[in-house]
Amino acid sequence: MRRTASPISLVLLGLGTFLLVLAPLLAWYVAPRAAVNPINIDQTAVYRGTGSVFDTEQVKTVPDQRITVTQRVRGDVEDSERSGRAAVWDVTTTVDTDKSLPAADPHDALEFVPHRWVMDRRTTKPVHCCGEKPYIEGEAYLKFPFDVQRRSYQWWDNSLGSTLTLRYQGTKKVQGYTGYRFTGTVAPAKVGTRLVPGTIVDEPDRPQVLAEEWYSNHGIELVVDQRTGRVVYAQVGPKRTLRAPGAKKDAVVLLDSEKIAFTTATQKDAVRLAKRDSGQLRAVGETLPIGAAVAGFVLAAVGGVLVVRGRRRPESTDMSGTPQPVLTM
Repeated sequence: MRRTASPISLVLLGLGTFLLVLAPLLAWYVAPRAAVNPINIDQTAVYRGTGSVFDTEQVKTVPDQRITVTQRVRGDVEDSERSGRAAVWDVTTTVDTDKSLPAADPHDALEFVPHRWVMDRRTTKPVHCCGEKPYIEGEAYLKFPFDVQRRSYQWWDNSLGSTLTLRYQGTKKVQGYTGYRFTGTVAPAKVGTRLVPGTIVDEPDRPQVLAEEWYSNHGIELVVDQRTGRVVYAQVGPKRTLRAPGAKKDAVVLLDSEKIAFTTATQKDAVRLAKRDSGQLRAVGETLPIGAAVAGFVLAAVGGVLVVRGRRRPESTDMSGTPQPVLTM
């Protein structure tokens, strides 16, 4: 008897070998390249809370006002592609009370701040090109890097114009979804100047004063998806004041709120996107490689056994080449 490998055994062996090679490629080559920040982003986050706001019509600070912060992020695809490795995001942030919120033009808001953030698509680190404004530093802004670690991060605060330390504080559920929680505060700091009537900063004898603008934050809380770095919940407590030049105390409060946080709708949308993106990265980095490795091992083992065992075939019984006896009478 002699043995020959059947076609099915060779197919199983070849397919198993292919899957065993594919598994590490998915985990170590494809997955890292799938974790990139998008260039065609178009998302809006809405924060809401209550606090004190300076009313320019009444020329005084009015308490217990509903405050709405709207932050829109749009990707500049053309500039991103031209950069080669960066994601260019244009960001507009508006602060409104119920009085200014219906305005059609965002420039009529209580506060309107446009800026441009440019980041490395893979690391999320700032990239200083493409008309970036302001000069952003730190490890994270708007989102964290992929694969968030349980440690402190340097977060860019655009109101401060600098970074602050956000410390890891365990996990927290948002709309049933678990993320990493980070917190921090901002001590009062001078962030600029503003030309105002002297009466506003307790200097009635001076018609115009270049007042100092000060900013602080009662508390910042962010809940972040570990795999993607997406912020699924954000809460801030901003305070903006004016001081007379060189003064040690605030003269007037422009904005003060203990808590302005993502609305429920924004939380749900952020969680939905985090689940989707995290699921895709998990599939490429874990589910598919593990499945390919297991299936490849099984198929290769079965194919190898079949090849070794082969298919038994009887030896040929053709005796045409053997001399035959001749009968004689």
